[in-house]
This record gives sequence, structure tokens and C-alpha cells, in this order.
Amino acid sequence: MKQFTDISKIIHREGYIFIVIFAATTFLLASFSSTLGWIGFIATAWCAYFFRNPDRYTPTDENLVVSPGDGVVTSIMEASPPAELALGDEEMLRISVFLNVFDVHVNRIPVGGKVTALHYHPGKFFNASLDKASIHNERQSVLIETKEGIKVICVQIAGLIARRIVCDLEEGEEVKTGQRYGIIRFGSRMDVYLPRKTVPLVCVGQRAIGGETIFANFKSSKVAAPKFEMR
Repeated sequence: MKQFTDISKIIHREGYIFIVIFAATTFLLASFSSTLGWIGFIATAWCAYFFRNPDRYTPTDENLVVSPGDGVVTSIMEASPPAELALGDEEMLRISVFLNVFDVHVNRIPVGGKVTALHYHPGKFFNASLDKASIHNERQSVLIETKEGIKVICVQIAGLIARRIVCDLEEGEEVKTGQRYGIIRFGSRMDVYLPRKTVPLVCVGQRAIGGETIFANFKSSKVAAPKFEMR
């Protein structure tokens, strides 16, 4: 029997309705003008491209922290964790990744463990590349505790034109490094908070690939030939 590819592995389900709307609008525009039809076709193609959901090769070492999303590392600094998680004011190492409208927006778990807290915080929609976005913008915070008891925070942050954050996780859920867990529409930022003394393995300005680019190694500041698994 012929096997068919699951469309959700190509396009994230959040994109279905938008692609249909863009396509229907394109047909309508084409009935008035071929030029408008071509513009609509390009817009529809971009919409499908935006919601793409590619597989990734994720390192299997449980001590490695990977990027939760595609984009550019815009900041590496010490900062207090999101106040809504009630973890106190002790600063952690925060790595921020800015996702533009051409990046993959499917978000991935940075490190395996157990989801111990989830918190949605309504807020504003400043440009996600600005530092104040971590504090003032709408966001979804996820607290993960590894098997070794290390606390890692992953935050989905809405951007200037983003108006929906999707998080498919549940409190108490066991998660794996690189696992898909949500998406942000359209243009956004991901923050990862790690223990303060963690040595970052990326630098500001570097492009990161969600589920693949290694942010840190809890056992060593050097990464030695990690093994990978498609996710």
C-alpha cells in the first residue's frame, strides 16, 4: 500500500486556515487582474513557507541544551527569570533568539526533563528584538527540570506583529530535547534561561537552528562529537 506523508510534518496545523484564506483571496484577486493574482500567489506561497514544520537532527546527549527556535542570537546576558514563575530575583544566564518572518516558527524543547510549571503572561507587542520585550511583551513561560534537578526556562515571546502564542505542553509532562511543542505567529523571540555559571557555546550575531544548534553543555564547556536523532 502506498504511504502518504502526514501533512502536519510539512506544514504546522496552525497554518492551515491562513493558507486557505490566502489561496481563496488569490483566486478572487486573479478574477480582477492577473497582476493581483500573481501578488496573491506569492503571498500564499510565503504563508505556506512561514508555517513549514521541518524535521531536525537533535543531539541525544541529555547534558546538551539546544536552541528552541530558528533565528539570530541577539543577546547573551544575566537576567532575573520571569517574575510569574516565582523563582526569585537571582539572575540566570539568558540567551535570546530573534525569529523574523522568514524563519521557521515551530518551537522546540531546549533540554529534556519534566515540565514543572507553565505560565501565560498577557502583555504588549513591542519589537521582539528589543531587550524590553522579555519583560513587557505577551509571553508563555515553561519551566523544565532535568533528571539532575537543573532548572531551565524557555519563554515564547510575541513580537510586533505576532498575535498568537501556541504551547501544547501540560504541567507534569515529560519532554525530550528537540521535541516540537508550539509556534508563534508572526515574527517573535525565544528566551532560554540557564543556571548563571553555564558556559554559552554560541555568540551574539550567530544564526541558530531550532533543535540542532547547541547552546550549552551542563557537563563541560566543550562538546565532543554528540550523537544525533531526527525529530
